[in-house]
Amino acid sequence: MVVVLQAPASWLASAIHQATAAKVVLAEPRGTVWKGSARLLLSGGSGSRDLSALPDRLNWKIRPTWTGLSVQLGADCCTPEPLAMVVSPRWGGARLQLLDSAATPPKPMVLPAALLAGLGAPWNTLQVEGQLSLVTQGLSVEWIEGRLSVAGRAELLATGMSSRLSTIKPMGSYRITLDGGNTATLEVTTLEGSLQLAGTGQWVGSRLRFEGVASAAPEREAALSNLLNILGRRTGARSIITVG
Repeated sequence: MVVVLQAPASWLASAIHQATAAKVVLAEPRGTVWKGSARLLLSGGSGSRDLSALPDRLNWKIRPTWTGLSVQLGADCCTPEPLAMVVSPRWGGARLQLLDSAATPPKPMVLPAALLAGLGAPWNTLQVEGQLSLVTQGLSVEWIEGRLSVAGRAELLATGMSSRLSTIKPMGSYRITLDGGNTATLEVTTLEGSLQLAGTGQWVGSRLRFEGVASAAPEREAALSNLLNILGRRTGARSIITVG
């Protein structure tokens, strides 16, 4: 029992590294599996040269419950209140439930968009900058035998976005909405800016199928041309984006 209670944080880091195929790395772990901290890095996977880091150390507290694990995550840069979740095992899978913010209005988790570059293509090419703000409501995700089921809602605001592929800074701000249900759906809309993005998608099994369009304001087309070429299949002034 003492060994379990004092299990070093490096054990958790190793488990996360293996479970995510080296795409999420807990570097320089301190403390124990149950209470500790580490530098959170995102990577393109094993052997990838792409790597990005959260500005501050990630802190965690994990507590066993009768139904699974209660987890709290926090970082000074990004979480005005700890991100709380419950992880529960399921036959052939697991369920992750994010607890709603206790604040009114909800306090979003805020991340630098530059963190995405660590995930590899296409983010390492786009090299986006800006701010990502996430708020969830009754959100839970369940994996059962390879099938994904989503309940609740999540809203991600991407504000003041820019890319190294364009001289326009910022290019715009966008809203990405996830709605759970029998078929989880994703919607992207433009709030403002020279780069216009719009699209919808849905999860089929565990795969996202998304169709969208990127276009530029007429006076900005030349400045955004390189970016439009990367985002999807170019058709005149528009770029057709397809995923899945």
